[in-house]
Amino acid sequence: MKIKTFQIKSEFVPSPVEYDVLLPKGYENSNKTYPLMLFLHGGGNRDSNFLNRIGPVIWDTWEKKNAPEMVIVTPNCNRSLYMDYKDGSEKWESFIIREFLPYLQKEYRVTPGVKNTFIGGISMGGLGSLRLGFKHLDKFRAIVSFEPGIEPAFEWKEVKTIDKFYRQKNFMEKIFGSPIDDDFWKKNNPAYIVRENADKIRRSEIKIYLEVGTEDFFGLFRGAEFLHRALFDRNIRHEFRYVYGADHLGVSFRERISNGFSFLNRVINPLEEPPEVIKA
Repeated sequence: MKIKTFQIKSEFVPSPVEYDVLLPKGYENSNKTYPLMLFLHGGGNRDSNFLNRIGPVIWDTWEKKNAPEMVIVTPNCNRSLYMDYKDGSEKWESFIIREFLPYLQKEYRVTPGVKNTFIGGISMGGLGSLRLGFKHLDKFRAIVSFEPGIEPAFEWKEVKTIDKFYRQKNFMEKIFGSPIDDDFWKKNNPAYIVRENADKIRRSEIKIYLEVGTEDFFGLFRGAEFLHRALFDRNIRHEFRYVYGADHLGVSFRERISNGFSFLNRVINPLEEPPEVIKA
């Protein structure tokens, strides 16, 4: 298994942007095309907690044929929340959707089209994958969101201190304006996007995997549960896992990553009920 690092120039964000790539076994010696997955890192940035750590887990799911082989790419987007900043100084969403994704689809041997393009992430990346997936339904077939850094509210003014203690004021104001622009915040909040676009999301049939640990240090189970209810109450199909005893990352994460990627196996190869199945 090899993870390689490359760079891409951008007109939207500080340039160049580094990105890491995990290619399936045999990629370089065949003409086969593969699905593409953007896998977004958490707030600790790419180097400290991402593809080099979880790559072996993904590789293991491929070896066991529990998940589809893919071209997996992680761009280094710093602590940007994968957003276009309110003041326009950095435009990370625009970079990903308008520059990076088209570049990857040309640069790598990936199967074209929304049915073969996926997005996922951990923590901040889990938040980013949900927002980008919900806002750009024409780009992604499925979202795999691990312990997303989302708040249990539709609007910023509703967020309690316990659910934003880890959000430094200067960090939030850099992205959302000073003072924080509630309208701008809610329009980039996955739960609000779901509430306002439920019919569109439902019709798209985008596949959604959402999970979080019951012992998450940051209390992200509250935000994940809130989003689960927003989806459930609007009849938007999804898979939600509330992992008993699991913290933020931690020792449970190897199995959790494996489960998330196995979900993609069911997306690409839907389960078919055999005729002999016993009905309850």
